[in-house]
Amino acid sequence: MTATTTATIQVDDVVVRYGEVLALDGVTLRVRPGLVTGLIGMNGSGKSTLFKTIMGMVRPDQGSVLLDGGDPAAARKRGLVGYVPQSEDVDWAFPVSVRDVVMMGRYGRQGPTRRARPADHAAVAEALERVELTGYADRQIGQLSGGQRKRAFVARGIAQDARVLLLDEPFAGVDKRSEATIVRLLRELAGDGRTVLVSTHDLHALPRLADEAALLLHRVLFHGEVSEALRPENLARAFGLDVLGGETA
Repeated sequence: MTATTTATIQVDDVVVRYGEVLALDGVTLRVRPGLVTGLIGMNGSGKSTLFKTIMGMVRPDQGSVLLDGGDPAAARKRGLVGYVPQSEDVDWAFPVSVRDVVMMGRYGRQGPTRRARPADHAAVAEALERVELTGYADRQIGQLSGGQRKRAFVARGIAQDARVLLLDEPFAGVDKRSEATIVRLLRELAGDGRTVLVSTHDLHALPRLADEAALLLHRVLFHGEVSEALRPENLARAFGLDVLGGETA
């Protein structure tokens, strides 16, 4: 597979502060289409803030973000970006079915009435089949397992036909079957030319998931081949730990 040279996600010298807390400190990153890029960092390293900044939900104090050369908020409104949030960011008690969640990915194509047409129903059915949730379509979303919930949100991005997919810790609390399904789907979607950025703590799964990796600790410490990202000295910088057992000085 050969990726195009266009940087679908372009982040330049981005600084984000929450009061006195510096969440992102001069982050510069290029994420190309046709690849799965893993975003690696410990809790509090700025991964979720970076995702929200890329989507235009957080405005940087300094620097710029472009999606396909344009404004992130406008790209999100056009349905260019699909997002799989962390589980704690979702109200799982909300009375919507799995089919309803996936149909949300079609809202941008339905106009102000949000009336589903045959093409919308067909796209939702195809997306549910791809994530192996057809038999769960009418269940309330909170009744699914952790892995099934993540697959439902991936299906939403597929039904949306999003060209950029951002997944925030999609493997947390996920069973092995769902993890394998999600990895397979992300590889397929990248192969279709989409841009896929995935934050994960699962370093063991990284080589089969990602084509490249970025290490984040408020700024990008490394961006390149997965094998290089996983070198002990690079992980020590990102996690502040000696991977052989102790903390770094």
